[in-house]
Amino acid sequence: MTHTDASPRLRTLFVEDNHELREQITDLFEEEGLSVVSCASAEEALQLYAAGGFDLVVTDVSLPRMSGVDLARAILRSVPHAWVVFASGYAMGNELSSFGPNVRALRKPFELEELKALAQEIRGQVAAR
Repeated sequence: MTHTDASPRLRTLFVEDNHELREQITDLFEEEGLSVVSCASAEEALQLYAAGGFDLVVTDVSLPRMSGVDLARAILRSVPHAWVVFASGYAMGNELSSFGPNVRALRKPFELEELKALAQEIRGQVAAR
């Protein structure tokens, strides 16, 4: 089942330093109805996010210089209810609870059903704003 035009396209900022992986995951997100802007660093992501217009930030945890965790903290300081999803190779478990109500994690490689469920949850919250 793919995205239908009846539900809103989530404007997504995707941060991944691996070029090939960034392209593959961007394609997957777009198939699920996410409108994606991607970049390779947390610093670039902060500039893009500051310009506005994003419903969701998906970030790799391990980025050069500034980590995805530091990126999330910076975004959440200015927008405490922002949606942030960590893309990680390991389960983050209890680490997520300190970030706030709209922070989730997806393990790489992404399970399609998990991605669909998460996108639906976020669409419901965004539509309720």
